[in-house]
Amino acid sequence: MAFQERVFSGVQPTGNLHLGNYLGAIKRFVALQERYDCIYCVVDLHAITVWQDPAELPQAIRAATATFIACGIDPAKHIIFNQSQVAEHAELAWVLNRMTQFKEKVGKDRENASVGLYAYPALMAADILLYCATHVPVGEDQKQHVELARDIAQKFNNDFASSIHGRGYGAAFFPLPEPLITGEATRVMSLRDGSKKMSKSDASDYSRINLTDDADTIAQKIRKAKTDPEPLPSEEAGLKHRPEADNLVGIYAALADTTRAAVLGQFGNAQFSTFKSALVDLTVAKIGPIGAEIQRLQRDPVTIDAILADGSARARKLASETMKAVKDIVGLVRS
Repeated sequence: MAFQERVFSGVQPTGNLHLGNYLGAIKRFVALQERYDCIYCVVDLHAITVWQDPAELPQAIRAATATFIACGIDPAKHIIFNQSQVAEHAELAWVLNRMTQFKEKVGKDRENASVGLYAYPALMAADILLYCATHVPVGEDQKQHVELARDIAQKFNNDFASSIHGRGYGAAFFPLPEPLITGEATRVMSLRDGSKKMSKSDASDYSRINLTDDADTIAQKIRKAKTDPEPLPSEEAGLKHRPEADNLVGIYAALADTTRAAVLGQFGNAQFSTFKSALVDLTVAKIGPIGAEIQRLQRDPVTIDAILADGSARARKLASETMKAVKDIVGLVRS
């Protein structure tokens, strides 16, 4: 069967979303809505695989939603919702659990690990497959998650091939989703260590630029960002063994919608002080309005909750049709 092209992706509501989340994912979410039907999810069920304070989690969910909207996603044309309002995510994950193999990821902390840490691959695949998504925008370090969803979809299609064909779905029920990895900053690194990914969980707030940081904070963080003593190279090959320089050039290129080569054509042989000043101006110009809009939206939780309710209802309609078909395919009795 021919599958309708559809984009799905999600963001966890844990901690402040930062420049890496924006450049690695959300900026591309915005661009894709011009070409595809898009579904963007605040994956709060994934978030609670580790402890979340119930007094703080609602605000985190609303903050992630506000970030989607502030960055330019249109909740009227596309779907923005939070995962826990669509029960079919968990329902499909249970069906898909038989398609996955156990993979230990808790290390020495197994005594405190929740079952969610073991079961998350099936839930992650269910998030994507529930909407028969054909494309998933991710950073390059997340590609393996989409590949796992593809493997699970293929196994489902193979295991239930006769049932799928007998119900008129052709050779496959689930599409094999494709990862979309584009842009100059598909993986943004820490401002303090170019070998580590920018992270909400890093102990140092100077390792990241939060989307809600004000202009003075952004400037201070960029000026304090780790660099090396050499000037910027004039060609990309000169960035190969200079991770901090490569990271800052990549950030500039992504914010300016240009290439690393073009950035080096402008700033090659310049000292970092000159380049950082330009990067401060660009980052403040691009991120400042987003942060202001996030804060404005967060002061109106009623509107955010209404957007989530509407998006969840629209998502639920799609999800319920998928689950009805899945139940029929696997042989469950339903009224």
